[in-house]
Amino acid sequence: MIENPTYKLYIAGHTDNAGNADKNLQLSKARAAAVEKYLESKGVSTERVRSEGFGSTVPVADNATKEGKSKNRRVEFKVEFEEIVK
Repeated sequence: MIENPTYKLYIAGHTDNAGNADKNLQLSKARAAAVEKYLESKGVSTERVRSEGFGSTVPVADNATKEGKSKNRRVEFKVEFEEIVK
């Protein structure tokens, strides 16, 4: 991010489906926000990073298995590239 000042980063936090849905949503938001805060502490501008939490609403694996739950507890990054037209 420092070497590519035109890049922006979208951070999405997720959880498995264990426990209370509202608490999972808050946990996923906190996960994503922690990454955002870390990047900002390393000099990445706040205007270039945004985060959001989704709780257990966007699983990538089956929550019926231990392995699936593990895969669903994650933080995803999407780099947004800004094209410079000359």
